[in-house]
Amino acid sequence: MEMMREDGMDVEGWAALQTEWTVQWHEAEVGRAEGAAKSEAEVGMEMGGLVRAEHRANFDLWHEEDKARDPGATEAEIARVKRAIDGLNQRRNDLVERIDEWMLAAMGAQAEGAVLHSETPGMMVDRLSILALKIFHTHEQTERAEATEAHRDRNRTRLTVLEEQRADLAGAMRELLRAVRAGERRFKVYRQMKMYNDPELNPRMYHARRS
Repeated sequence: MEMMREDGMDVEGWAALQTEWTVQWHEAEVGRAEGAAKSEAEVGMEMGGLVRAEHRANFDLWHEEDKARDPGATEAEIARVKRAIDGLNQRRNDLVERIDEWMLAAMGAQAEGAVLHSETPGMMVDRLSILALKIFHTHEQTERAEATEAHRDRNRTRLTVLEEQRADLAGAMRELLRAVRAGERRFKVYRQMKMYNDPELNPRMYHARRS
């Protein structure tokens, strides 16, 4: 599936691609690390590559977090997973910022007097990504053979809510982009300033290095 709009501002296209990629990656024979590396290679592309890479980070993050909650995981396994989660979270946040940078460049100058929108398009893309993952895994629960009918029915209800939330969010993002073009709203890149991965800012890391 390709982006539908020439300017790359295709909210429905992004959401559909996130759904498509989620299915493909769950069915793929290649390891998750290979998929993540491919996503990193696409970061320099246009909006489609950025959306894909950001969704891949969330996809890998979701499954690493599942491992961290495994009751049978050893302390060494949990420590490895925790480090992987930190790295994926950093990549996810970096990609949200890069999406916003791309959007700002693509949309051109914004109206200085417009109302500042606190949630950026990149943040909305990230939320759409997480909803795609929630929808996929909730749908799995509606078809889980060994579960009770009550369990499957409860997840059918949850699935309806999640799909409504994704439609609402996509609509809100379309409206934000329209309002920015019309000079009614503006946004800017919000730097996350993560400290935990920085050896110059995390005291555990810089004290260990100097000891």
